Amino acid sequence: MAEHASGITDEGIARLRARIGVPEPHPVPPHYLEPNIDAFRHVAVAYGDDNPLWCDPTYGAGTRWGGPIAPPPLVGGDSLIGVDEVPRVPEEHRDLMKGDPLRGVHAFYSASAREWWAPLHPHRSVTRRNALVGVLDKPSEFAERAVHEWTAQAFREAGGPLLSAQFRLMIRTERTKARERKKYDEVAIAPYTDEQIAEIDEQYAGESPRGAEPRWWEDVEEGDPIGPMVKGPLLVTDMVCWHVGMGMGLYGVKPLRLGAANRRRIPRFFRPDELNIPDVQQRVHWDPAYARAAGNPTTYDYGRMRETWLIHLCTDWMGDDAWLWKLDCEFRRFNYVGDTQWLRGTVTRRYLAEGDRPAVDLALEAVNQRGELTTPGHATILLPSREHGPVRLPDPPGGATDLEAALAAIADDFLAGRRGEDR
Repeated sequence: MAEHASGITDEGIARLRARIGVPEPHPVPPHYLEPNIDAFRHVAVAYGDDNPLWCDPTYGAGTRWGGPIAPPPLVGGDSLIGVDEVPRVPEEHRDLMKGDPLRGVHAFYSASAREWWAPLHPHRSVTRRNALVGVLDKPSEFAERAVHEWTAQAFREAGGPLLSAQFRLMIRTERTKARERKKYDEVAIAPYTDEQIAEIDEQYAGESPRGAEPRWWEDVEEGDPIGPMVKGPLLVTDMVCWHVGMGMGLYGVKPLRLGAANRRRIPRFFRPDELNIPDVQQRVHWDPAYARAAGNPTTYDYGRMRETWLIHLCTDWMGDDAWLWKLDCEFRRFNYVGDTQWLRGTVTRRYLAEGDRPAVDLALEAVNQRGELTTPGHATILLPSREHGPVRLPDPPGGATDLEAALAAIADDFLAGRRGEDR
């Protein structure tokens, strides 16, 4: 097979587009093969959620769910759950799927869209199906040219219902150009005063999940505020706790002998440190020197962290009897170590979804201590109703009953919504 040029090229984009719709195994195995209540708790703690619905058997037994259910971030979440339904690339596509058509091009996790159709209970195996669904060639303020690479996954309980689906947007930019522009060089993280820390601590002390008190659909009005909720100041400690629950992510970062084996598998993901010891590019999240080499002034979070924080904002507000159906968000700015994010939302619409499901739409945002909008988003929540009764769970798109049909349906929805975006 011919060697392809490094960087963003027309040939590389064409090769990437040829992969759209081809099912393939996920790059790493699931972090949780059969998640139990311990897994539910570890994931919730990773993003700062203390809702007993996720991990207290006694509490969960008294809810409409009959026991604990998984926190929404676990039900999907890239590498968290799901044994691949397609364990290997089909023979006819193997040459097409070899290597990275945009080899050497940096990837930023830039946006996510998710929906949930059924709860995950403890000790259930999950399967997943993965495919690329969109490749958009776009100009970029940060690096002159960028490729928007959208992938999708669908999940189901083995032998049970379809659970959820998600899109992930990776923006691919060339590292050299990103370093030359140095867009974020002027960002400064100012020290906090004792009074500012006290204000954040006071906000934390006043937060709690709504819990067993129903949030009735009839009591919600358009324009109602959601939150606030605070997350920060961000510490490397927060990233350590994140990895305890969420695993090591898409590249399967591992220690020692296992790390050396990983380096043989994906050598371009490693770069020598100041002692000439190869270490993972993921180190940008805890090593300021690595972050600066990638064009940033200091270390920063994972985009998925802020997505889980917006999920937390929604689930604290809606209560146990409601259902978080859809959530999307964009990661427009970096969230640096030392930054504090203030999360808020507004009810933008109250209506009957699909004719008879009481629903509300929310506009969501995370704004840092400098007043910058870092993470706008939207959510749709199904609420219990005095008139219409308890929440009825949503149907998977297109009436899908298996992962192949579900992935095809959400891919069709994606393409329909983004026609014309490509340049």
